Amino acid sequence: MRLHYTLPLLMATALLAGCASNALSPRYTSENPDIMRIGDEQPANPEKTTEDLGSYCVEITETWNAHGTTPDGQSLWAKDTARAVVPCD
Repeated sequence: MRLHYTLPLLMATALLAGCASNALSPRYTSENPDIMRIGDEQPANPEKTTEDLGSYCVEITETWNAHGTTPDGQSLWAKDTARAVVPCD
């Protein structure tokens, strides 16, 4: 019978402790700076490249786009990649 009253009390305590604790702080770093950068200036977009894959070629276009800001107001830049099948020259 004691467990009947103790279990809801434990669950309420765990809920309050979870809500009262700090949220996980985000990490604004990347081990690969080729995919994410932080700063106010937009990084330069690389030139288009074409890869020969045997029977067809793929044109790769990479662009840097803003994806929000850090808590101190700096821009987050992420590289987006688009691929398109093109005829081989």
